[in-house]
Amino acid sequence: MDRRRKPNPAERRRDLCDAAITLLADDGAKGLSHLKVDRRAGVPDGTTSFYFRTRSALLHAVAERLAEVDLEELQSVADSSGDAGDGTAPSKLSQVVIQAGSEPRLRRTKARYELTMQAARDPALAAILQQATDVFTKLHREILVQLMPRGAELDPAVVEDLSNVTLTFINGLLMRFVQGDRVIDTPEQLDATLSAIAAGILTNPNRGRLTGDRGRRSDAAPR
Repeated sequence: MDRRRKPNPAERRRDLCDAAITLLADDGAKGLSHLKVDRRAGVPDGTTSFYFRTRSALLHAVAERLAEVDLEELQSVADSSGDAGDGTAPSKLSQVVIQAGSEPRLRRTKARYELTMQAARDPALAAILQQATDVFTKLHREILVQLMPRGAELDPAVVEDLSNVTLTFINGLLMRFVQGDRVIDTPEQLDATLSAIAAGILTNPNRGRLTGDRGRRSDAAPR
């Protein structure tokens, strides 16, 4: 009698998505297929197509899996940053970013950019990625407030500027990591850079109006 445990559907979906993430990182979106995911995951041919009937369904599931893993990681940073705010640099956040540019997490970073390119032609995929981005932005803002001295006293518009600018910088940095260019190589270097960016924003007379709707609005526009 075969006593082997039947695979849990949720676990199987997760494993297939993880295999697909590796394929996206190694071969790009054009190299992703149901059969290749089967081979990478070490499961019988046809398994991936059973769980994800179309390539679009597979891509959407991979995007959700990436968001799940990234959110867990970023939430752990937010939860562990509550005792900050004493003037120290956001080292925990910087560690996450630097690790995202190194294996094995670099594969997730590469896969995420591959999905971003696909999302330009797939509104449903774009919606999944946008939902994740919205949550990332919210958590990032909360981390900044916790890490900055007297961050809770900052005007919300200033916090928005800090969040938007630092996230834009981090996204650009991760893209350079994907390209193999480690212009910043340690959390300490990133700490110093983010601190310099924050200092520049906080001393700028236009702080709170640098990004978003506030940054685009004319002084003559009705308020």
